[in-house]
Amino acid sequence: MHANVKQLRLQTKALIAATQRGETVEITFHGKPCARLVGVASATPEKRSAPNPAFGLWADQGEASAQEIDTQVRRLRAPRSFEGID
Repeated sequence: MHANVKQLRLQTKALIAATQRGETVEITFHGKPCARLVGVASATPEKRSAPNPAFGLWADQGEASAQEIDTQVRRLRAPRSFEGID
């Protein structure tokens, strides 16, 4: 099914009903496709990205070293000093 932007604005309820019936509605702007309206059930699930190897990097450090981790992160994020560099 195709609809232009004006039809989307004026007939939103009918277009949403079409997506609930399993139809895909292609929205056009100045005659060119710009968006696609699909029902939630027919939408393809997003792929999950691979786990980040840095996640949980300090998990084995325990609660006692939370202050040390905070200090280390602040040191890494601190602005650099270029004094003494020729």
